[in-house]
Order: sequence, then structure tokens, then C-alpha cells
Amino acid sequence: MRKRTPPINPKGFEPEVERSDTTGYDARENKRIPTGCQPHTVMPSTFLALHYHIVFSTKERAPLIDAAWRGRLHEYLGGTVNGLGGFTQGIGGVADHVHLLVGLKATHCLADFMRELKKASSVWVHEEIKLGAFAWQEGYGAFTVSPTARASVRRYIANQEEHHRTKTFREELVEFLVKAGVAFEDRYLD
Repeated sequence: MRKRTPPINPKGFEPEVERSDTTGYDARENKRIPTGCQPHTVMPSTFLALHYHIVFSTKERAPLIDAAWRGRLHEYLGGTVNGLGGFTQGIGGVADHVHLLVGLKATHCLADFMRELKKASSVWVHEEIKLGAFAWQEGYGAFTVSPTARASVRRYIANQEEHHRTKTFREELVEFLVKAGVAFEDRYLD
């Protein structure tokens, strides 16, 4: 565990310097400060906002997510996101797919996160709902969301039932891909 140094040293001594900074400079091995380095300037943390609108479907887009337990599935997905170290800002969906707005840390690998989320929720459906035929499709769509767009994405996710009265999941996915500038081939959409 790295030792934190106080911002002010009351005895007037130089504070102990952390073993290395992000440039690889080790102050304990080399007492001379490299040119361009600020001896008392410390970047306290990493700041980021990584929010994703994630959408994925049941295998072969089978309408298996019944309205009677859909809310419970969404709650389970939210708990799983939190358990994986992310945070949920919205979950919604219809019988054949789900949408999530999630925030992730810089240390998350999106592919690993999605694998664990799908695996855990599939097991939950098998064990709690007793629906052995349930499975998620292999792929997913993940689109970054700016801070100014989060509220509208949350509303979009919350209104999935109404939205899908006139539009299929495939049509919706194509719109997302085109809007995000993602190249795709039609044969991989079904």
C-alpha cells in the first residue's frame, strides 16, 4: 500500500516522495529533480466520466423477457453492475432486449464487464425464473454518452415499451450504429 504524504510538512522538512510518478521518476533513487518537474505539484487523482449506453438482446431475439418478471431482471442487472464496480443510471427494455446506462471506472474492461453481466443474469433467469431456454446473444452495442446527454438517454431507456410499439430492435440498433458512425454489415445484425 502506498503511503500518502501530507500537503504541508509542519517541521519544514521535504515530504517523503512517493516511489514513482507516472513518468517513472523515482525520487528516492535520484534526489535531483528532472528538468520540467514541479517538486511540490501533485496530481491527486485520475478524473474521468465513462458512461455507456449498452444494449443487448436475447439469443435469436426471442421474446423471452416476460413483463411479469422484467422489473426483477432489471433490478438484478443493476445490482450486478454495482457488484462489478460500476454504477447504474438507467435500465429498461422489452421482451427481447435490454438497455442500460452505466458508469464504469478506468480500470474496467468493457468486454470483461459485459461477459460477467450476461453470465450472472443468465444464471439468475435459469435459477429464479426457471427458464432454462434463456440466453443472451453473443454481442452487444455500447455507445459512450456525454454528461449533457445522460438525462435524455435515461428518458429514452425508461420509455422502451412505448418506443417499441412502432420500431423493432433491429431498426433501433441500426439507428444507433449510424448515429455513432459505426461500420456494420447487415448480415451481422440478425
